[in-house]
Amino acid sequence: MGCTVEAVTMGLDEYEAVRLIDLEGLQQEQAALQMGVARTTVQAMYNTARRKIADCLVNGRVLRIEGGDVEVCERRAHCPRSGGCCTRKTCAKQKPEGE
Repeated sequence: MGCTVEAVTMGLDEYEAVRLIDLEGLQQEQAALQMGVARTTVQAMYNTARRKIADCLVNGRVLRIEGGDVEVCERRAHCPRSGGCCTRKTCAKQKPEGE
C-alpha cells in the first residue's frame, strides 16, 4: 500500500502574483497595476501562494496550478518588456516590426 499525498491547488492569480514579484522582480504596487487589482489583493494572493509553495516543498506535496479569470495579450511576444510581459497600456502603443 502506497501513501498518497493530497495535491495543493494554486490559482492562476496566485501564480501570477509570485511570477511578477519573485521572477520579474516587481514591487507589489507594480504587480497590482499590471494585474489590475489593489496592492492589498496582490499581497494577499502572494502570501497565500507562498504558503502553498512552502507546503509543497516541506511536505513533498504536488503543486497543481489551475483556474482563474485569465486574459492573454495577443501581442505578448512583441512586447518591449523582458519576458514578453506587458501591461497592455505599453503594448497597445507598440507595433511589432513588419506591421
